[in-house]
Amino acid sequence: MRSSSHPVPMAAARAASMLLLCSSWASSPAARTTSLLSAEAFSSVASRTAPAFARPLTVRAPRHRCRPRRYPRYLSPSPSCVLPSLALSVATAAASDTDAVFPPFDNLEEYTAYISGDRSALPLGFATGTASGTFVPVEAPSMGKLPIKGTVLYLTEGPTDSWAAVFTKNKFPGSPVKVGRARLSSGGPIQAIVVNNKVSNVCSGGDGEADSELVCDAVASALALGEGGKDAGKLVLPSSTGVIGWRLPAKELAEDVVPKAVANMQTESAHDAARDIMTTDRYPKLRSKTLSNGARLVGIAKGAGMIEPNMATMLCYVMTDADVPKSTLQSMLSSAVNDSFNSISVDGDESTSDTTVVISSRKVPTDDDALLKEFEEALTEITKGLSADLVRNGEGTGHVMRISIGNFPGSDADARRLGRHIANSPLFKCAVSGNDPNTGRLAGAIGSFMGKFFEEAVLDDLTVTLGGRAIFGSNKFILEGDDVERELSDHMKEAQLGEVDEYPRHQKFVEIGLDFGDENGGDGSATVLGSDLTKEYVSVNADYRS
Repeated sequence: MRSSSHPVPMAAARAASMLLLCSSWASSPAARTTSLLSAEAFSSVASRTAPAFARPLTVRAPRHRCRPRRYPRYLSPSPSCVLPSLALSVATAAASDTDAVFPPFDNLEEYTAYISGDRSALPLGFATGTASGTFVPVEAPSMGKLPIKGTVLYLTEGPTDSWAAVFTKNKFPGSPVKVGRARLSSGGPIQAIVVNNKVSNVCSGGDGEADSELVCDAVASALALGEGGKDAGKLVLPSSTGVIGWRLPAKELAEDVVPKAVANMQTESAHDAARDIMTTDRYPKLRSKTLSNGARLVGIAKGAGMIEPNMATMLCYVMTDADVPKSTLQSMLSSAVNDSFNSISVDGDESTSDTTVVISSRKVPTDDDALLKEFEEALTEITKGLSADLVRNGEGTGHVMRISIGNFPGSDADARRLGRHIANSPLFKCAVSGNDPNTGRLAGAIGSFMGKFFEEAVLDDLTVTLGGRAIFGSNKFILEGDDVERELSDHMKEAQLGEVDEYPRHQKFVEIGLDFGDENGGDGSATVLGSDLTKEYVSVNADYRS
């Protein structure tokens, strides 16, 4: 919990108290959670939304501590407890952002500190809660009780129409994807997202969609959504990830995990949500960005294997308080996904559960063209950052390749296909893993793709670089002895990551460039990220279910 030891001017305390008293504190849905508001954020938000301001505040007093308490179904805490702590919350530090390129880290503690605290601060109007439980898989009861986690993302002040999503195009989609598609096509609002790990609820023996809806109903009931109506569960969007083919332990989630997750709701940080949606991920992934008008975007993602997305990623959720129209939000998300999650590959296997969602609490007006452009750029930065994090955190990943393609004789989509073809070449992936600059394997992957799909293309002007050095041009390799071999290998070693590290050491890449030239090339371009192939990847996937 963030707090400040600096004294708060009495005028600020009085203004804060008056604003609270004039708000609909006791009756507002927002009053059902606790949160923390910075001095800067208070000034910015109050000036924009003072008449309706009702964001609750973390209850902390200087000497007579008022311990934060959890209340069934978010009954409002006593004003006598909230008001004395209001002035203190005004003096807390403002939320800060993650960098587009993270600094290097020496250990898990450094990385956790970096993505926690202010950088993980939730946008206005959001709360998250997580909890753990156990279940016995019907399909493999001999495995005994297995752990499962549930995460709930919640809009504290009511449902929103401003949300967008993209889903997998796999022909065997998970039941949560089917439910999500129905929610999206109906055009209705949502107020919560529920995510479970361990079981993906895909092609199971039971009624997977009914199981997903049961969990959604449990969330709606615990949060008292929709005034308890029979369709309140439709205000909840489900997501699942984990083992394919197993039935979702819906009863365990609905009766045990969801109520505990709701009881654990807080409005400070997205870090725990990022951590608890993980499966074989080695560390949580979180990115944040604040706009010039004070609006904030915070994105979390999970995924380490089965990553070659098609219109989505494994699981990604971007929360924002920027008020962006639904149609605009959908268009922006689709574009951002094409430039990020559709441009990565860990192992060439497209998941059955891929989902990317952006959801807005609509607390901060973002209604002019300049602000909308700034929002779109921030959304793209976050999705690109998270997509790179997914590859860097891939199962057994030891290197991340960045394949940059220019002047391709086809479309941008075609250029992406070539990049993914290179990234998915088993022979070349193994060479990168061993820091072996086997340029023949790279050329072979390029020639294979072009021969299959662009047979008429002229490649006389194609130049290929590795680590910035030209290694192929005019249909010939440009290799100049041991010094060049050593230079290329050193470039790969410099980009090496720990295959089992629980944090990202650095943000470096094995840089591969393809330029098809001006004369025989075209306008297509793309940048694709891919991972190498290591023994650790095989080890992880050889006993994934256990």
